[in-house]
Amino acid sequence: MFAFPVLLGDIGGTNARFAVLSAPGAAVKLLPRKLTAQTPDPAGAIRIALEAYDGPAPRSAIIAVATRVDAPAIRLTNASWVIDAQAIGKALNLERVTLVNDYTPVAASVAVLDEAKGDLAPIGTFPPPKHGARVVLGPGTGLGAGALVPVEDRLAILATEAGHMEFGPTNDEEAAIWPHLERVGGRVSGEVVLSGPGLFRIAKALAAHRCVDCPFTIPNDVLAAAREGDALAMDALRHFARFLGRFAGDLALTFESSGGVFIAGGIAPRMVDILQAGDFRDAFDRKAPHDAWARKVPVYAIVNPEPALEGLAAIVSNPQRFIFQSQGWQAT
Repeated sequence: MFAFPVLLGDIGGTNARFAVLSAPGAAVKLLPRKLTAQTPDPAGAIRIALEAYDGPAPRSAIIAVATRVDAPAIRLTNASWVIDAQAIGKALNLERVTLVNDYTPVAASVAVLDEAKGDLAPIGTFPPPKHGARVVLGPGTGLGAGALVPVEDRLAILATEAGHMEFGPTNDEEAAIWPHLERVGGRVSGEVVLSGPGLFRIAKALAAHRCVDCPFTIPNDVLAAAREGDALAMDALRHFARFLGRFAGDLALTFESSGGVFIAGGIAPRMVDILQAGDFRDAFDRKAPHDAWARKVPVYAIVNPEPALEGLAAIVSNPQRFIFQSQGWQAT
C-alpha cells in the first residue's frame, strides 16, 4: 500500500513529468515538467518540480522509468540518469519508492481513459471493443509497449521491450530505402524507425534514396514541414504511419488484443489526422490469414496529455485491481 500523498513520476529519455496524488481517487496535481538533460539526477529534478507544490509533503513515490526495471537502481535507455529508488527515498524523506517500467502506467491508464471525455481518438472504423487483452505502444524518444490482460477480476500489466524487436521492409518501395537507414547497434529494430529519431532517420533515408539533400536537422522539423506541404516530410510521415500500423497490428496478434490497441507517446497526438488518413489502418489490417479479425480490433490514439500519470494514479488509488512487476526501496 502507498502512504498518501504519493509522488507520481514519469521519467523518459527527454522529459521528466511529476505530479502529486493527495488521496485515493483525488485529482492529479500536475507539477512543472523537467528536461532530463537540465538536471544531473532525478532527486534534483523532483526537488525543483516540488517547488511549485504547496500541499503536504509526499510520503511515498511511484516512478515509471523508460527502461527495463530489473533492479532498484537502473539507468535510462536513452538518457544518462540513474534512477536509484533508495537514493530518491532518502533524499526526499520518503517511506517507500516503487519503480515500474514506463509502459506499466500507460497500460493502466486505458482502464480509466474515456473516449467520451476526449481522452481517445479512434483510428479507422470498428465495432465496440470486446472484453479481452489491450495493447499499448508509443513512439517518443524511444518505442514503448505493454499489455493489459484481464485475469479473473484483476488486470495484469505486462511490460515489454517489444520496441527492440527486428523490423524490416515488406514491399519494393520500402526495400529501396532500407539500405539508406541508419542502424543502431547494427540493427533496424522497431524503435529505430518508430520514434522521434526514427522519423528523422526515415526522412534521411528517403532523401538519400532520391539523391537529394535532407533539409531537416531534428525530428520536429519533419513534422513542421509536413504541415506546410513539404513532399519529403509528407512521405516520411506516410511511411512512419504505415510502419506504426504494421507494428501495432503485429502486437495485436501477439496478445490477441480484442480489447483494443492504444497508441501513446509524444508523436501520435501530433499526427492523429495522418494516422486516420488510411495508411496506418491498411497496414494494421493486413494480417492474412487473420485480416478479418484485425479489421475488428479497435485502435485509438491516446490524446490525453498525461496518460502515464493518470495510470499511476489509478494504480495507487486501487492497487488490488492491478498485477504488475516492480522494484523499489522501503524505509526500515
